[in-house]
Amino acid sequence: MMIVVALIALIAGISFPAFSSGIDTLRLNQAAGGVVNFFNDALNRAERRGQVVEVSVSQAQNMLVMHSGEPGFERKYELPQGVSILRILPEAEMDADGLRHFLLFPGGGVPQAGIEIANQRNLRRIVRVDPITGVPQIERAGNR
Repeated sequence: MMIVVALIALIAGISFPAFSSGIDTLRLNQAAGGVVNFFNDALNRAERRGQVVEVSVSQAQNMLVMHSGEPGFERKYELPQGVSILRILPEAEMDADGLRHFLLFPGGGVPQAGIEIANQRNLRRIVRVDPITGVPQIERAGNR
């Protein structure tokens, strides 16, 4: 009986790091997909409702916020635990609140916007909005 318990403990000890790594990667992929969906929602809202939509990215709060001209409209997306915003692309100065703002105009060009996110194991993804097609895409960033 002791041998069986020892073998189970050994197998669990060996497989736990791989399992944990898989969960972290799933969270990172989920966060990248969530950012893509958030940008898609903002782009669709600007086009379909004919309203200017502002997307604010807060690196400190690990969050994206969407506002439009519609009174009381606000949407937020918080990145999952263990995933953080590393950089907001293209790199530029942020306002006094630590936010970076992107404006989406109906019928207008899409701004070149991107967000680099990483998990605790430093696996990274970059979500970029292609300024030509207006479609958000996920890229794998090199590991440091």
